[in-house]
Amino acid sequence: MQLEMDFNQGKHVVVSLSGGMDSSTLLLKAIKDYNGNVTALSFNYGQKHVVELERAQSLVDYLNASGYNIKYRQIKLDGLVDLLNSALVEGGEDVPEGHYEEENMKATVVPNRNKIFASITQAVALSVATSTKEKTDIALGIHAGDHAIYPDCRQEWRDADDHAFRMGNWDSELVGYYTPYLETDKFGILQDGQELCDYLEIEFNEVYKRTNTSYKPIQHNSVWFSDYKSASSVERIEAFLKLGLPDPVEYADETGPVSWEVAKTHVENVLASHNN
Repeated sequence: MQLEMDFNQGKHVVVSLSGGMDSSTLLLKAIKDYNGNVTALSFNYGQKHVVELERAQSLVDYLNASGYNIKYRQIKLDGLVDLLNSALVEGGEDVPEGHYEEENMKATVVPNRNKIFASITQAVALSVATSTKEKTDIALGIHAGDHAIYPDCRQEWRDADDHAFRMGNWDSELVGYYTPYLETDKFGILQDGQELCDYLEIEFNEVYKRTNTSYKPIQHNSVWFSDYKSASSVERIEAFLKLGLPDPVEYADETGPVSWEVAKTHVENVLASHNN
């Protein structure tokens, strides 16, 4: 059962914005549901796919140019990079390929990542709340598609984290949780994103080309492309296939840029193999 605070929405919200598809859609939803009273935070923790921070900045710039006033900050945590054991950070093992549910995808877990992000987001939200005297929520893009691999994307973790926050802070009753996709998969998030773009009168392709889901981005001629073989990319492409639309992100492999048809066909083959 979700916490009651989800249904007692605050006036302000602080969004943890990775630059990926899920948190970018969450940002759109926050703009709609909080009437534009939105702060967004991104974190540089030494991730290999640091291009996601460029995409997050680009998306915020696009939204602000479209009339939405988002306060945005990127926070440097890259001093942690050589202390974290994960395939996702610089110096870690190779990011695995294949279907997202496979056992080897646990190599992409970053120890305590969402707890670190949530703690900083809570600190900012509590500061907004105590300065404005108005209830403020923290927003995380955790979703059901990640439950099997990432324990810190589950309801139990969210509730325990919230409990710890309330035990450790005065005025914590002013801060709530906003996790609208906790029981939704990536396809459901993308469907919501399509509706949100219509509602906010912004271009779907302009939004999602400014996102990065690839854990193994590839650089060609100083331009960053998404890979189409890592598990995170496979899951994203699967969502676009279900939606029936091409992904506006540009894809590449070790040979250079590839067409959407190449990326699409590869993922269709991965899915067929996984389902057999």
